[in-house]
Amino acid sequence: MADISRPARPVILGQNQYGKAENRVVKITRDGATHHIKDLNVSVALSGDMDEVHYSGSNANVLPTDTTKNTVYAFAKEHGIESAEQFGIHLARHFVTSQEPIKTARIRIEEYAWERIEASDATSRFSGADEVKHSFVRKGQETRLTQITYDGERWEVVSGLKDLVVMNSTNSEFWGYVKDKYTTLKEAYDRILATEVSGRWRFNWTDDEQRMPNWEKSYEQVKKHMLQAFAETYSLSLQQTLYQMGSRIINNRSEIDEVRFSLPNKHHFLVDLEPFGLKNDNEVYFAADRPYGLIEATVLRDGCEAKIPVDLTNL
Repeated sequence: MADISRPARPVILGQNQYGKAENRVVKITRDGATHHIKDLNVSVALSGDMDEVHYSGSNANVLPTDTTKNTVYAFAKEHGIESAEQFGIHLARHFVTSQEPIKTARIRIEEYAWERIEASDATSRFSGADEVKHSFVRKGQETRLTQITYDGERWEVVSGLKDLVVMNSTNSEFWGYVKDKYTTLKEAYDRILATEVSGRWRFNWTDDEQRMPNWEKSYEQVKKHMLQAFAETYSLSLQQTLYQMGSRIINNRSEIDEVRFSLPNKHHFLVDLEPFGLKNDNEVYFAADRPYGLIEATVLRDGCEAKIPVDLTNL
């Protein structure tokens, strides 16, 4: 029988937040006959003096989540959407400065890119590929991401992307690894290296006194350096490629201090064609979707502290 004379241990409320998740907003900007599209999925999370709503159910300090939803759509009209980062900054500043109980706002945004369809042109000509002829990326399939956190004084902007599938059809090896009685993998001296990039990078812009980065240009340049590093690295391991991708970003983009990648190794295995009297000379592969190796790491500017959560790239 339980000892009912013993006082219960005190129970306290821990970290908490609330808001409206996944508000889909599409903003059309009409520049004469030319239209521009911004397509965002915006999630708002607010925290602050919210103890009473949990303890007693009092909503005195609660801004309804429906209001946060309406704010997203109203701000798309009032402020436009210059970039996902700028839009998130407008929202975070508004919630923290307009509602006294709210101390911190976190805005997460996914952006879905739309590519303009060009009219056919009889005079257009094929422009040849550059020197790298073994690297590929599916056009426009990645989702752009950003997370803005504001506490009334300091900003933290972590942007990134996910679902970016890339492949090197050669210039990749894997050998010299540890072997034990359970090892069956054969060493490879010419293999396909493919992965689905999920990456985040943290900006060193933290207060309004600093010059704000050009968010659109930064994203384009980060993606360019990331892909160039992937294509130009003769890879002896996916870890080596990851480090080169992060290093290229840090070395070329002064506004970024930290990069974190989560890279699943999308394995491609040579198909055994000998039963059919055929030689498979690195030509026919089986693409396995699981299980897969998962390579994750953070690359930092020297002297900087890691602040991107280790699981953020898996969200």
